[in-house]
Amino acid sequence: MAGSSLLALIDDIASILDDVAAMTKVATKKTAGVLGDDLALNAQQVTGVNAERELPVVWAVAKGSFRNKLILVPAALAISAFIPWAVTPLLMLGGAFLCYEGFEKLAHKFFAGHEAAAHHAELSAALADPQVDLVAFEKEKIQGAIRTDFILSAEIIAITLGTVATATFGLQVAVLAGIGIIMTVGVYGLVAGIVKLDDAGLYLSRQAGALQRALGAGLLRTAPYLMKFLSIAGTAAMFMVGGGILTHGVHAADEGIHVLAGSAAALPGVGAVLGPVTPTLLNLLAGVVAGGIALLLVQLVGKVWRAMRG
Repeated sequence: MAGSSLLALIDDIASILDDVAAMTKVATKKTAGVLGDDLALNAQQVTGVNAERELPVVWAVAKGSFRNKLILVPAALAISAFIPWAVTPLLMLGGAFLCYEGFEKLAHKFFAGHEAAAHHAELSAALADPQVDLVAFEKEKIQGAIRTDFILSAEIIAITLGTVATATFGLQVAVLAGIGIIMTVGVYGLVAGIVKLDDAGLYLSRQAGALQRALGAGLLRTAPYLMKFLSIAGTAAMFMVGGGILTHGVHAADEGIHVLAGSAAALPGVGAVLGPVTPTLLNLLAGVVAGGIALLLVQLVGKVWRAMRG
């Protein structure tokens, strides 16, 4: 009897772990859009820091990220336990914010490029100035990165909470905690690798072997393009994930996407390709439209608020 009970317990534990793994996998896929942007933003946050301080800064931000998760995960669990009706509105709000953030990045890139260049020049001049307090500068960079992480972590936790909203409390705890740990370790491990990629390339380019020098030169050439790729992929994924959340929350839009995907799949010749990608493309389009509307609303509210105060 004891042996049977033990086997039953082991089977229950295995079943729970299997459920946790499955839900964590689904949540990880849904939060991948935020992850790409998280990587790019946090890698950019630590640029301008002295090379020997890059890893300590990344570690300091990672610790701040863990503290953010310690606040956000219990808050998400409390919402799910006491006001579960708020999960869907919060998820929709998170999706809208993702679209807004993605569209704001595009607008800033195309309409405020001169401001970014001026900011970069100002930063370079400040770093070259011996009067600048580098300790205060480093602390400011760390705090800025932790604030950025809090926003992105809130998006990740909100998306994950929507995935496990109907699961038991134990599964919710396991999945949210698992996602928090995986995302933090994964993001900042990769950020550490990205910010030291140029140092690795420089080291290899100074070695005696021709292969090592060629590899080092390749890394030095690749590092800037990797950052650009992460930024572009992260922005596109934000539209796809945010648009997907919004369309899934609106029944008519969700049904319309399924109908259009079915029609695309039925097309002769190209249906096998168009069918699977149509929902993704439509979600991306919905995300871009929603982001543009959200940005216009934010700017309109800002103008009204400034007018009222002025």
